[in-house]
Amino acid sequence: MAEVSSGSRPALVQELLEPGSIHTSPGGQYSYRVLGPCCRLFDREELPWPCCRLAWRSKEPSWRRIGRRFVADLAARRCPSYAVELLQPGSRPTRTILTLFAQRLDRELQEWWYSKRHEKAADTAAALAEEV
Repeated sequence: MAEVSSGSRPALVQELLEPGSIHTSPGGQYSYRVLGPCCRLFDREELPWPCCRLAWRSKEPSWRRIGRRFVADLAARRCPSYAVELLQPGSRPTRTILTLFAQRLDRELQEWWYSKRHEKAADTAAALAEEV
């Protein structure tokens, strides 16, 4: 599954974790059941709104949200993200998204996971749906 490289480089991921498989966290504090791979998105609506005026060299930032609301999170783009169910002793399972930052996707898997071609196809499909 993960190929460990020499030095301090993170492990290179070449295969997805199987849905339904159970793994322990890197620190061993909890375990999780993989529900499936997912794309971690950044919600542009969660950006902070300005609370005071600042000098911006005769320009102020545009707070109008132009473009897509959800965009791929650049911080997690090179790492695998999974929808998981946290299994903690003594509590109910909690569903969340877990990004494994200690691992890196190989080029082919990263292309599949965060492909610009898929984004363009989604934009085209959304534009066609709005026209109808």
